[in-house]
Amino acid sequence: METARTLVAPLLGRFGTVTFVRKIAAEILYASGDPLSAASLFEQAAKRLPHDRAIAVGLVASYAALNRAADARRSAALLPEHIDVRLALAWAELVALGGDHDRGVALVTETAKDPELARSPERVAMHHALDAIVAGRSRDRDGVRAALRTAELGARKLRAPDRAFLGYLGGVALREADLVDDARATFALAMDASPESIGGALARRERANLGSVPPS
Repeated sequence: METARTLVAPLLGRFGTVTFVRKIAAEILYASGDPLSAASLFEQAAKRLPHDRAIAVGLVASYAALNRAADARRSAALLPEHIDVRLALAWAELVALGGDHDRGVALVTETAKDPELARSPERVAMHHALDAIVAGRSRDRDGVRAALRTAELGARKLRAPDRAFLGYLGGVALREADLVDDARATFALAMDASPESIGGALARRERANLGSVPPS
């Protein structure tokens, strides 16, 4: 991650107007925990490649990470039917400020039936983690734990950054269910799994926000 970030600056300095360079730089910056810079570059790239899957997904995910549900919703209109866009939008609607919880629940339900979901273990694990957040919002602690156990089964085969991101989502689900101690511990595990990734960065932010919350 650190090497990739180091390479991004000179590339943007020399070829910053090239759409492909903006796209690659945005993906690297997002993955390494800088969604604000990533969103700016994705926006520029989207003007030239509005139907590019990686750009659309990255843009929605960047705004979800920035807690900007309205911008995530706007960006999802680039490729509204793509499974990865819909999963990222579900994340934004369920977690980000100004999110539409009912729409988030509907997206989680709808994507469960999408045949493309099963083609990726990362998608499946994320879907279970989002399902846990839905249960957490309903204060269904048993549902949260069951969904997270299922997500964890698939997460063991994933890369460390993906495990960190799932840990962040899992911590959010536990927090929503008022399981504050468990949320703190889960955020800490996500940070340890991949501290320099977007998942690690988001887990660090959310764990810090729990600092003043009484133990559960």
